[in-house]
Amino acid sequence: MATANALIARLETSVADYRVAPNNIEVEQALLGAILVNNDAYYRVSDFLEPAHFFEDLHRRIYEVASTLIKAGKVATPLTLKTFLGDQDLGGVTVSQYLARLAAEATTVINAEDYGRTIYDLAIRRSLIAIGEDMVNLAYDAPVESSPRDQIEEAERRLYELAETGRYDGGFQRFSDALTAAIDMAANAFKRDGKLSGIATGLIDLDRMMGGLQPSDLVIVAGRPGMGKTALATNIAFNIAKAYEGEKQPDGTVKTVNGGIVGFFSLEMSAEQLATRIIAEQSGVPSYKIRRGDISEEDFYKITDVAREMQSIPFYIDQTGGISIAQLAARARRLKRQRGLDVLVVDYLQLLSGSSKKGDNRVQELTEITTGLKALAKELNVPIMALSQLSRQVEQRDDKRPQLSDLRESGSIEQDADVVLFVFREEYYLKNKEPKAGTEEHFKWQAEMDQAHGRAEVIIGKQRHGPTGTVQLAFQADVTRFTNLAREDHLPERM
Repeated sequence: MATANALIARLETSVADYRVAPNNIEVEQALLGAILVNNDAYYRVSDFLEPAHFFEDLHRRIYEVASTLIKAGKVATPLTLKTFLGDQDLGGVTVSQYLARLAAEATTVINAEDYGRTIYDLAIRRSLIAIGEDMVNLAYDAPVESSPRDQIEEAERRLYELAETGRYDGGFQRFSDALTAAIDMAANAFKRDGKLSGIATGLIDLDRMMGGLQPSDLVIVAGRPGMGKTALATNIAFNIAKAYEGEKQPDGTVKTVNGGIVGFFSLEMSAEQLATRIIAEQSGVPSYKIRRGDISEEDFYKITDVAREMQSIPFYIDQTGGISIAQLAARARRLKRQRGLDVLVVDYLQLLSGSSKKGDNRVQELTEITTGLKALAKELNVPIMALSQLSRQVEQRDDKRPQLSDLRESGSIEQDADVVLFVFREEYYLKNKEPKAGTEEHFKWQAEMDQAHGRAEVIIGKQRHGPTGTVQLAFQADVTRFTNLAREDHLPERM
């Protein structure tokens, strides 16, 4: 007897512990009743509310049929709906009687949007519970080929997907709201260094042409090997991180007011190689000397000063090679959530992989990658600078300056990019064409070399919100550093 009582007590406890998923049947009934009485109520919620958001299955079907009728220009009433819902017993009440009761007990249409938001929020909470349950179940009984990291990245993807869809602020907005946002952007630009609407790259002429790096833009930096794509990207990334200034907000968050927090995906070089390159760029000591230890005491102090400065700047490197676009997106989201993120750099595009299996069309894979990067830039609201190789057809032309048609493997790079920058150094090509010393051709070549020495061009081949053209920069080859070019019109007036 005691054993039976213990079993009953245990069963009662388990029933008490059972929790019903978050829902509010009364609110669902109130919204459906409002729609049936006045179809205008539907338009107050149609922008964000879907049938799947209802907890009760019959309510889903009622909302789905009502929305189909209203969209078709017909009237949704208890009479018109009952034809499509059939007739079944709902515990002593037919569907027709239930619809009539919903309409009879309907409240004012004014509350329709609030009811819709309540239903929506409860549906999001149920989705969160489902994701959590799936995580637990998969962790208990994971397939052999599934690693914990894969599970983490899949959970992050689902959570961010839910966060992205879990908003009801879409649709039209008042033009006055857009004007306010535009004025705020101009005010922030006025306060920021360089008076730019975007994030300053530290290269004055490039900023003048582009207005800085703009939020949600995909910026492609393309060039042939040896042109200095990585050098330009690391120069810009370091300049942004070095200029970072944050301002604490009343809610405890930190808002970036100048410069930015930088995430750098180095798919080709290791973190140590990238750090050595940046130390060389900033200290003026060539990286080959740093690697060999062929440095003077003065050089050593320059290196340590730069290293000390680098330790305090918000510059984060991920050196994992061969990652997919989905993995990159998951890690970028994690960085933004944990540390903050203002600019993302990917070095380089062709080393990323898509979700398609090996052997599939590489053009389609690259299209998936560029589309994914553009979507990520919009989702995180940060500029993404992605480096890209150019095809060999550049080498076949007399004029080696790159064009949009030289972008490798896919027109999607040009299509998805907001800005396309080409890095070009005439000196690189001239160096390999040296004629015999003492000849007239050599004198002519030497004159061209002198003119091209220490110069680089960044060609803006495409820009959605600004002009195209060429920006001249200074380039120090031994330390792979791009800097502003001192021009006659930039010099101070002579006395």
